[in-house]
Amino acid sequence: MTTKIPVHPETKALIFDIDGTLADTMPAHFNAFRKVLSKYGIDFNEELFNSLAGVPVGPQMVMLKEKYKPENFEPALVAREKEDEYFKSIEQAKPIEAVYEVLMAYHGRLPIACGTGGDKQIATRTLEVINVCDKIDALVTADDVENGKPAPDTFLKCADKLGVEPRYCQVFEDGEPGIQAALAAGMKVTDIRKYI
Repeated sequence: MTTKIPVHPETKALIFDIDGTLADTMPAHFNAFRKVLSKYGIDFNEELFNSLAGVPVGPQMVMLKEKYKPENFEPALVAREKEDEYFKSIEQAKPIEAVYEVLMAYHGRLPIACGTGGDKQIATRTLEVINVCDKIDALVTADDVENGKPAPDTFLKCADKLGVEPRYCQVFEDGEPGIQAALAAGMKVTDIRKYI
């Protein structure tokens, strides 16, 4: 089966990151970050945004607190505020066509999971908005693992849920932490940025 993004012939399961990989949610996430962080005097720019790609929102806020030392900044509360702000615009999410094509081409032929640094509520709603919930065999979110990306836990849990050895899993990612996580899990990894 030919898709714009190649699937390795040894692959027995596909694992997709959601934000920025399967779904184009980045503009909405970026705007939510900017709006919330501006209250704390943090000028959130694209370079900073890209450096945090794939890292769960809780650890993102801890990193921002350490870097900028803003006053009255409680990482857990600011993380919730940011996610609430993002949720207001989640309906804007659209599938990233080249990646969506792979998912649709292999649905029913290979087991498919999504592994994300987002929480379960947001991940599930995003998959609903882009209309792929019924195409996914397993979902692993930040709520399901102790260590998020770049640790391999998210993708290892996906492989476990699918019943496929990690070495036969192919991960589709758009962020460096996620790529590191997939490599640490011993999986094949495709950087989708090369194809979109």
